[in-house]
Amino acid sequence: MPNVVTRFAPSPTGFLHIGGARTALYNWLYARHHGGKFLLRIEDTDRARSTEEAITAILSGMQWLGLDWDGDAISQFDNAKRHQEVAEQMLANGSAYKCYATPEETAELRSAAREKGVPFRGDMWRDKIVDGETATKPYSVRIKMPREGETTIEDAVQGSVTVQNSELDDMILLRSDGTPTYMLAVVVDDHDMGVTHAIRGDDHLNNAFRQYQIYAAMGWTAPTFAHIPLIHGPDGKKLSKRHGALGVDAYADMGFVAEAMRNYLLRLGWSHGDDEIISTDQAIDWFNLENVGKGPARFDFDKLDSLNAHYLRQMSSDNLLSLIKNDLEKTVQSPLSEEESTRILRALPAVAERAKRLPDVIEGASLFCNIRPVSLTDKAANTVGGQGPMFNGIATELTALTSWQQDEIKAAIMSFAQARDLKLGKVMQPIRAAVTGGAPSGDLVELLEILGQQEVVARLNDLTEA
Repeated sequence: MPNVVTRFAPSPTGFLHIGGARTALYNWLYARHHGGKFLLRIEDTDRARSTEEAITAILSGMQWLGLDWDGDAISQFDNAKRHQEVAEQMLANGSAYKCYATPEETAELRSAAREKGVPFRGDMWRDKIVDGETATKPYSVRIKMPREGETTIEDAVQGSVTVQNSELDDMILLRSDGTPTYMLAVVVDDHDMGVTHAIRGDDHLNNAFRQYQIYAAMGWTAPTFAHIPLIHGPDGKKLSKRHGALGVDAYADMGFVAEAMRNYLLRLGWSHGDDEIISTDQAIDWFNLENVGKGPARFDFDKLDSLNAHYLRQMSSDNLLSLIKNDLEKTVQSPLSEEESTRILRALPAVAERAKRLPDVIEGASLFCNIRPVSLTDKAANTVGGQGPMFNGIATELTALTSWQQDEIKAAIMSFAQARDLKLGKVMQPIRAAVTGGAPSGDLVELLEILGQQEVVARLNDLTEA
C-alpha cells in the first residue's frame, strides 16, 4: 500500500464530542498501523461560529486521548486563497460557471422546487448567456454537475454505493463575496495534504458523491472513502447529551482515564473477534477498515465503567497517584506530605480494586491522608455513638504493640473483644467507622496497618468522648 495519509478535520464550533473523538481515533490508528501520517485540520471557514476556545478544547481533547498528529494543525481558513484559485481553474476548464442569482432569487426558486416536489438543482444560470450589464454584478461560482449516468463510490466500510448524477445539484463553490464553501475547501485541502483515506462519519456519505465531482473536474485522484456509522444511545436513537454526547473533557472530569476511553471508542463500532480489552499497541497492530461495522454502535456507560475499572486496576500506583494528586489535595485541602504519599502508594492497589472512576480512587485515597478529625457520615456517627470507652480501651491495646503488622493488629483487636466477651464484629465495625468516617474501604486490618500506629491511635482517641 502507498504511504497512507489520514486526517481528522473538526469544526471549531464546540467541544470535541464523543463521535468526533472516535473518528479521530480510527484515523490515527489506521495511519499508525500503516506507518503513515495522521494530520489535523481545523475547518474554521465558518468565522461566525468558530472560536479559539473551541480550538483549544479540541486540541486538549486530542492530547488527553493520546492522539498525536504529525506536523502542525492546519487552519482551513488560511487556505482560502488556494480554494479560490481552484474555483477559478474550474471556471477556466468549463467544469464550473458563474451564477448571478441573488440569495433572494435562489431562495424563491428553491421554495418553488419544493412545492412542485422536484429537486432543486441550482442550475438557473448554467446555460444562460451573460450580457454586459449582468457581467458587472456579483456572482457565485457553481460546479457543473454531470446530468447523465451515475456515480459509484467503493466505500471501504459501506461497500459499493451508487447515486444517479441527475440527483446532484450544481452546488456553490465560491460565494458571491469570494469565500469558498465547505464542499470545495474539503476537497482542495485533502488533495493538497495528500490524504489517501478519508475516514469520517456516514453523515458525510452524501457529500462524498458531490465532492467526487470536484476531484474529477480537476483530474485529481479521490481518496479512499470510509464512512463509519454514527453512534446511537442505548435506546437506538441518535446520540444526545442525555445518552453521553458530551465533550471529551467531560469524560475526563467524570474520572475516566484515556486508556479506557481509547479502548471503549475502538470497540464502539469495530471488533477483533471476541476481544474486549485491547491495548493501544494491539489496536495499532490489529486495526483495519474491514472490521468496522455497518450498523450504528450503541453507547453504554456500564460498559465504559467496566473498562475504566479494569484500567484503574492495571495502572501502577505511581501513575495513579499522579492522576489524582491535584484533585486529592483539593479534597483534603492541603498538599500531600511524604508520609501521606507513602501510605497512599501502598493503599492504591486495594483502593483501585473497588473503583470504577477516579473520584472513587480519590475518595479511597483520602482515608490515608492526615484528615483528623475524621468527618463522619450519619451512619458512622450512629455506629461510634456511646463507644468512647471502647475506643479508649482499643487505643490502649494498640499503643502497646511493638510490631505494627497485620497479624499483631488483628490479634490485639481479637484479644480485646474476647476479654470483654464481645463478638469481633461489634468491635471491628466501630473501629472502621472511627478511622474511615463511613467512607467505603477494604480490608480493615490492612487499612490500619497502612495508616500507621500513630494515626490509628490518634483517630480512635479523637472519639474517646463519643
